[in-house]
Amino acid sequence: MRYQVPQFIEVEDKIFGPLTLKQFIYVAGGIGASIALYLFLPWYLFTVPILVILGFSLALAFYKINNRPFIFAMESWFNYTLHPKLYIWHKEEQNVALPTAENETEMPTSFIPKLGDSKLKDLAWTLDVRQAENPVTSDARTNTK
Repeated sequence: MRYQVPQFIEVEDKIFGPLTLKQFIYVAGGIGASIALYLFLPWYLFTVPILVILGFSLALAFYKINNRPFIFAMESWFNYTLHPKLYIWHKEEQNVALPTAENETEMPTSFIPKLGDSKLKDLAWTLDVRQAENPVTSDARTNTK
């Protein structure tokens, strides 16, 4: 059975004409706030705030920084301004139990773990380990030609 794999999943759908849902919400919110200021403030008080609100809403809707939406830049700016910027490193003391005569166990001289399912890789790895453990004997075998 064949299935159609979705493509271009990063691209948002255009719902309101040439605008996506997020863009429409940003623009509609800016226009709504501007209309509210226009209705409740005199003309000499509403002009500058309306321009700021419309500019901010248009930036949220359309402006991209490094190919990412402006809202991510605003979020990063808020996180930067609200969080502390002084980082002090404190070394943590680690209590490491040193081996004593009572709890000392005999460790094997070489630990060779089981590798993957490929026998060829296992064989090559085993040969590399044996050569690393006994470099004199493996070199002597290769130079006897």
